[in-house]
Amino acid sequence: MPDGTPPTLESVDILKVLQLLPHRYPFLMVDRIVEIDGDNSAIGIKNVTANEPHFMGHFPERPVMPGVLIVEAMAQTAGAICILKAGEARPSVVYFMTIESAKFRKPVVPGDRMEIHVKKLKQRGMIWKFACEAIVDGGKVAEAVISALLSTEQPD
Repeated sequence: MPDGTPPTLESVDILKVLQLLPHRYPFLMVDRIVEIDGDNSAIGIKNVTANEPHFMGHFPERPVMPGVLIVEAMAQTAGAICILKAGEARPSVVYFMTIESAKFRKPVVPGDRMEIHVKKLKQRGMIWKFACEAIVDGGKVAEAVISALLSTEQPD
């Protein structure tokens, strides 16, 4: 901003997340999104609980959130802010296109509050690319670069 005032950052609660994303339990991986700066960056929040169905088999004696679901939380956070930014020109579907440089550094377990930090790297047309990090208690637990395609075509 020209006057040096920082931009006002948005946030959305679970009701708005449900309006933005087609995902529902048990596949909705974002409870809230905070510090939204347009489609440039945001922080998604996932409260990890022992009640989630994947913990019954991954692993019952020592539950660990599957890495693929951590990446899905990253994709959902990024997709939600793109849809939010689109406003009235809202796409009918978001396709997850690529996962690059995924790394998992520490297990995510029930009781963790996972922050999903997404930052737009570039956009070309309806394709977005984001750098993502998952953070628990101030420490990075996972990271990846993901891209997605927003489409106004109706899926078959």
